[in-house]
Amino acid sequence: MTDMSDGPVITRFAPSPTGFLHIGGARTALFNWLYARGRGGHFLLRIEDTDRARSTPEATAAILKGLTWLGLDWDGEAVSQFERAPRHAEVAREMLANGTAYKCFATQDEIEAFREAARAEGRSTLYQSPWRDADPATHPDAPYVIRLKALREGATVIGDKVQGDVKIGNDQLDDMVLLRSDGTPTYMLAVVVDDHDMGVTHVIRGDDHLNNAARQMQIYHAMGWPVPVWAHIPLIHGPDGKKLSKRHGALGVEEYQAMGYPAAAMRNYLARLGWSHGDDEFFTDDQAKAWFALEGIGRSPARLDFKKLENLSGRHL
Repeated sequence: MTDMSDGPVITRFAPSPTGFLHIGGARTALFNWLYARGRGGHFLLRIEDTDRARSTPEATAAILKGLTWLGLDWDGEAVSQFERAPRHAEVAREMLANGTAYKCFATQDEIEAFREAARAEGRSTLYQSPWRDADPATHPDAPYVIRLKALREGATVIGDKVQGDVKIGNDQLDDMVLLRSDGTPTYMLAVVVDDHDMGVTHVIRGDDHLNNAARQMQIYHAMGWPVPVWAHIPLIHGPDGKKLSKRHGALGVEEYQAMGYPAAAMRNYLARLGWSHGDDEFFTDDQAKAWFALEGIGRSPARLDFKKLENLSGRHL
């Protein structure tokens, strides 16, 4: 493994264009922007539009508009994940060739039957394909998926800058599908290939992706690619301590713009949601860039507090 600490810091924000830019996404983008900008690095934008049924051009436009209003400028053009599908497929075939992936001809019915039997016997329902070590001479002329040949023994340790060392037993990880039978890549593969190709050194994202990191690390290792620095940040909760939802007014950032909150106050407020620098509450962008560090991010969820936002807005105005 080569080290990623030699070159410039490169972070990314990678939203799915299925709706507006919500407050949690805006904060993730801000943390990535602050980290890169404070270190003379690059902040990249990738639109994860592989889910064609749910991705819309309107949502992409709303995300770009939201980021622009917030003042979070990104470097270069926004990358479309969907347009990179041929490259993702190429990596899956490379893994097939180097023996870190295999062709699986199991049908959905066979997989379901395996899971039902496992449930009945109280075994793990993680699918174990009979094709994992099959002789290629026995391969039928039939549709197949390409699966990762995941490690079965030991554990994967995610060295996380926020969560600390998180250990996940490899018996909890399945031989995930990399390429579907129609030749389209899965999200898990696409993310790793894109992050690698974009030179991303630090992956700062919500802690709902923590388990994904363990699975994605196996792809990095299989390809002999350097693993980025992980920082999984706790999600934002409403004032009542429950996961943020529409009933808390979890609006798109354009709603805050329409309500008259200044962008500078939003940046200041979002920076303090889950990150702290001593007792500082009111600060400028330059101060935030100079101070922001992954070590300052707390492990527990931050709570949305509209009074605090109003107070900061008054001071920024």
